[in-house]
Amino acid sequence: MTRRKIETGSTLVQCEVSNHVATITLNNPEKRNAMSGNMTDALSELFLVLDLDSEVRVLILTGAAGAFCAGGDVASMGGALAGGAAPDTDAMIRRLRHAQETVGLRLYNLGKPTIAALPGAAAGAGMSLALACDLRVMADSAFLLPAFGGIGLSGDFGGTWLLNQLVGPSRAKEIYFTNRRIGAEDALSLGLANRVVAAAELQQTAETLAAEIAGFAPMALRYMKENHNRARATNLQTSMEIEADRMIRTLQSKDHAEGARAFMEKRKPVFTGR
Repeated sequence: MTRRKIETGSTLVQCEVSNHVATITLNNPEKRNAMSGNMTDALSELFLVLDLDSEVRVLILTGAAGAFCAGGDVASMGGALAGGAAPDTDAMIRRLRHAQETVGLRLYNLGKPTIAALPGAAAGAGMSLALACDLRVMADSAFLLPAFGGIGLSGDFGGTWLLNQLVGPSRAKEIYFTNRRIGAEDALSLGLANRVVAAAELQQTAETLAAEIAGFAPMALRYMKENHNRARATNLQTSMEIEADRMIRTLQSKDHAEGARAFMEKRKPVFTGR
């Protein structure tokens, strides 16, 4: 098994690739991996790099030292959004929108399946990042927490929309209004977690799931994700039209030809991404 490190430009974000799986680790343990301007800049660029890397088929996002991400760094959040100058509401809104679009939205739209592996707390914007991933594997000690209500904020990084899509508007509002802490088993019952495992098994479980997914054809996976994401914002007829287009494109791919041959020969296919 060969591993290669990806340079991120920040000690707060680490990344390595092995067997077509990129693992990103948020690395700010003193602040439970809270997000800062430096971290969001690094993630923004890294998501672009990994999206274009043909060797990467699946992405795992996790956190160091027993936490996933505590959200924004409350102590420095206002100053960072102000850009070191006197607070300017419009400028701060522009900076936050830029961070949301280049990190949260970019993660959601990434052309490869993404898995959030939660060893511990995913709070505030950290919860939003976890929900922006396609799948979530949680340690039994991990939890999700909106956190915004506890510090007099309304929420960011798409958490409102993402939670609505996953649990429905009434439950999503109740979770935000009451600042409800959602433990791993509760998250599983709500459909917010795909799997819950012992903390010691988290990384291996996430890697095994990622390896299973990475064994399928990259083009098919990309179009599957696009189809499912688009289905949230369109009607059945439009979804069918998009599915037909993507189905024919995959039908004409070399990976489909390999898959068909492997099926007839009763062997495991070897997909190359073409």
